[in-house]
Amino acid sequence: MENVVLIIHLLLALGLIAVVLLQRSEGGGLGMGGGGGGGAMSGRAAATALSKITWFLAVAFIGTSITLTVLAAQKSAGSSITDSLTSPTNDGAPTAPTSPLGSDLLPPSPSENAPLVPSAD
Repeated sequence: MENVVLIIHLLLALGLIAVVLLQRSEGGGLGMGGGGGGGAMSGRAAATALSKITWFLAVAFIGTSITLTVLAAQKSAGSSITDSLTSPTNDGAPTAPTSPLGSDLLPPSPSENAPLVPSAD
């Protein structure tokens, strides 16, 4: 159910983008004016039809958004973020090694190892 609503939601989003891009610019936003291209419909009829389609797609998009939110809330009902924060029990699995302390971070002193200069054997 959730996947079906999500696919419809994505199709509505793409349709809404396409319809908004098809609309003629009205006014001088950013200094651009609408071109005077001819079409099968008059400018006023095309603007009215596109605005109605835009409203329909926008309302449907908001409807699917709310539906997806409700479905997600029902799916996560009864669970809490604090449930995932509890430390898992150790079932005999090896634990991570502890970090070295103090002198373990220093390189070994020359007296502990073989001489630094190789012998000429």
